[in-house]
Amino acid sequence: MADITNAKLIYLKGFLFLIGGLMASMLLVVEQPTLKVACLLALTVWCFARFYYFAFYVIEHYVDPRYKFAGLWSFVSYLLRKRGASVEPADVKNKI
Repeated sequence: MADITNAKLIYLKGFLFLIGGLMASMLLVVEQPTLKVACLLALTVWCFARFYYFAFYVIEHYVDPRYKFAGLWSFVSYLLRKRGASVEPADVKNKI
């Protein structure tokens, strides 16, 4: 499958993910309308977003500059190869 190169289609795809996530979270809260469920759902979304940021940005910019993110499967294979074990950490002071 080819990569999407049209900017309008990329925006459309992003907003479709947003709409799908909003609809799914709304359905979950409607099914169990408690503050606990809403807070756990918000925490889940936030944690997964932070993990995604960690997988593609933090590793590439602060741990292993040779690693180039190409999706979560590439991150899993990166971890399985233990490629990062022999790489010196990037200079964090210059990145902040």
